[in-house]
Amino acid sequence: MNVRCQDVRLSGYTTLRLGGPARTFVEVTTEDELIEAVRTADHDGEPVLLLGGGSNLVVSDAGFPGTVVRIGTRGVTVNGGTVTAQAGEDWDGFVARAVAEGLSGVECLSGIPGRVGATPVQNVGAYGQDVSQTITEVRVWDRAAETVRVFSAEECGFAYRHSAFKGSDRHVVLSVTFQLAETGESDLIVFEELAKRLGTPVGATASLADVRATVLDLRRGKGMVLDPADPDTRSAGSFFTNPILTPEELAHLSARATGFPAFREPDGRTKTSAAWLIEKAGFRKGHARGPVRLSGKHTLALTNPGPDGTTADLLALAREIRDGVRESFGVTLVNEPTFVGVTLDEDTTAPAR
Repeated sequence: MNVRCQDVRLSGYTTLRLGGPARTFVEVTTEDELIEAVRTADHDGEPVLLLGGGSNLVVSDAGFPGTVVRIGTRGVTVNGGTVTAQAGEDWDGFVARAVAEGLSGVECLSGIPGRVGATPVQNVGAYGQDVSQTITEVRVWDRAAETVRVFSAEECGFAYRHSAFKGSDRHVVLSVTFQLAETGESDLIVFEELAKRLGTPVGATASLADVRATVLDLRRGKGMVLDPADPDTRSAGSFFTNPILTPEELAHLSARATGFPAFREPDGRTKTSAAWLIEKAGFRKGHARGPVRLSGKHTLALTNPGPDGTTADLLALAREIRDGVRESFGVTLVNEPTFVGVTLDEDTTAPAR
């Protein structure tokens, strides 16, 4: 049975430990409860915010003036390499199980906080893997048509940190199906930092257990594995996406900087490093603005290490960094987390949907 409460502070449910109260807060543990909670709110004309692990959310200090549905559905079925997980399954627990069962394709995504249902929305990726490489189906509740629908991988519209689901609240992810390889070995290691730490050439494979352990070690060193004892992990992960530049934008950057990382994309554009741009614009690890700061381990993470930070403080720091990079290099950084009731565009609170 779902649990319904009033005026629940969302700071207790986000990894940033920020966010004001939800007018109504509903916890669901089954698919039927999830659909019913969303459908009821829709019929009542109530705004809906779907909440999983809260690891990719920046929520207004004013909170959310509607119904927050916290997704706690559970269940994983394995049929050879075909694995289906309910949206509320813990993502890292899912990866750990795949590795333990000798299934490859998600091992480089170890240590990423959050729930399975969020992964197709953001096309979650790290260390040369992303979920679009293994997702075959996404089952959703279509709020407009009031029916369950299945999206094929092609229909998901996957791109870098993007999908057909991102930026729209029409579809509620119910479950995700992955096709993993029954090899007992990792995918080809394509990320140089990971290959170096594993002591293997780029393009080789390694044991699944070794890859998972190494990725977790790398992420801990960057404050990217949740740890209550480490204030650097009180973040939303990478706050900005790596810019993907057109040839004209690349030429403009090249005229203002040298030595920046450059990775050619299949469409002819070039990806560069947001962390490099931030650091070269003069923002160092630990750079603070009031009670919030850049992580002491990684310049892509904005953290709320103490009890006094607010979402307004965090956004002020994000704007300072974005504007500093744009002034130095002419590149505008784009936020990766989902914003709820706030915007990075101006120093005001945006109306919540």
